Amino acid sequence: QVQLVESGGGVVQPGGSLRLSCVASESLYTMGWFRQAPGKQRELVATVTSGGSKNYGNAVHGRFTISRDNAQNTVVLQMNDLKPEDTAVYYCNADQYRAIAHIPGDYWGQGTQVTVSS
Repeated sequence: QVQLVESGGGVVQPGGSLRLSCVASESLYTMGWFRQAPGKQRELVATVTSGGSKNYGNAVHGRFTISRDNAQNTVVLQMNDLKPEDTAVYYCNADQYRAIAHIPGDYWGQGTQVTVSS
């Protein structure tokens, strides 16, 4: 069974930065992040394939950067210029065989809270 273990998250002021990491128990084709805020639908944040192809959600494009270390089965989300509307639970998501767009992959992490507040 594939396991995804997340770290990072926390509370930050508007305009600040946070970094999320996710380590997978095995090599996976696509790794990335979704988020869900209270009362809102889950949405794509960013994904990256093992070949380096990246996909960003419209709300974060230009502020967030996703990167990946294939040797370590790790994906990192660098979040800059955070806004209150970025407040959500962020979930690591991955799939063994296909790219991830708005349809999530098969595997999920436990989620980590990101709160942007003054």
